[in-house]
Amino acid sequence: MAPQRLVCVTGGGGFIASWLVKLLLSRGYAVHATLRDPSDPKNAHLKELEKAPENLHLFKADVLDYYTLTPAVEGCEGIFHLATPVPEDKVVDPESEVLDTALKGTLNVLKICSAAKVHKLVVMSSNAAVDFNLNWPQDIMKDESCWSDKEFCKENGDWYAVTKITAEQIALEYVVENGLNVVTLCPPLVFGPLLQPTVNTSSKFLIYVIKGGPDVMNNRLWHVVDVRDVADALLLLYEKKESSGRYICSPNHICTKDLVALLKKMYPEYSYVNNILDVDQKASLTCQKLLDLGWEPRKLEETLSDSVECYEKAGLLRGVDGHPCRLPHLFRLACDQ
Repeated sequence: MAPQRLVCVTGGGGFIASWLVKLLLSRGYAVHATLRDPSDPKNAHLKELEKAPENLHLFKADVLDYYTLTPAVEGCEGIFHLATPVPEDKVVDPESEVLDTALKGTLNVLKICSAAKVHKLVVMSSNAAVDFNLNWPQDIMKDESCWSDKEFCKENGDWYAVTKITAEQIALEYVVENGLNVVTLCPPLVFGPLLQPTVNTSSKFLIYVIKGGPDVMNNRLWHVVDVRDVADALLLLYEKKESSGRYICSPNHICTKDLVALLKKMYPEYSYVNNILDVDQKASLTCQKLLDLGWEPRKLEETLSDSVECYEKAGLLRGVDGHPCRLPHLFRLACDQ
């Protein structure tokens, strides 16, 4: 019998990370998951995953603290670095709210991986590091050679995009300088059923589209992927020896009005956002590089139906008197870009 493979997932209680931990356990991996507080009730779902009692070890660690991360990585052949802040509200102090954690945290993980001679590091980046490039020809699909304009994102106050661009660049530059095996994944809006009890920012986007509210949305092109397909992509990049560089995982694209029309056809009983302004469309993205590795993402309709059914079961689509649904600030920014 082959020895069990041990890997580490940083930020293990998050939306995508929870599905990755679930997938890894189902594939026979032993998993070390880092959390700021393993005893927090919001992380209790991890202990309920199949095979968790025997194969999942939760570590109290902060990516900003090199020495708390070290024990979690010890003995691991691979690392999935997913821990990163996703600001829901307007960022007031970029350094303390997003930049420090994302950049210093990524550098700590890189250094620990080098010291521990980790076989491969898979870093979660974002579509935000790809899509905001005004100089890209509008008649050509954006691929992995396209990078978002960091100065443009700074000028627009999109500090999430700035952190994702910079952190991914740090990771890929580290490869050249230190020889570590690093690949990055750039997902867009991530929908799908929730494993964790809290509601993440991208799920709040879809909930806003369904419930409606006072915030205006542009009829821009949105890229969408299923959370389960992101977990599949992360594991695929880890297991495929030939994977290298960065990978876009944006299989579905749809404008706001078409998304509303599709959801209305599937679930006509909801109010839906109705204040949508027409804008020029940007060039779409291609994920052919990831598809060529053997990635097989779900259809958008399946992702939407599984998302809505999860939200309904959790009571997330019921209105609360005096508290209108709001679009997370991160996506209000995206509407302007």
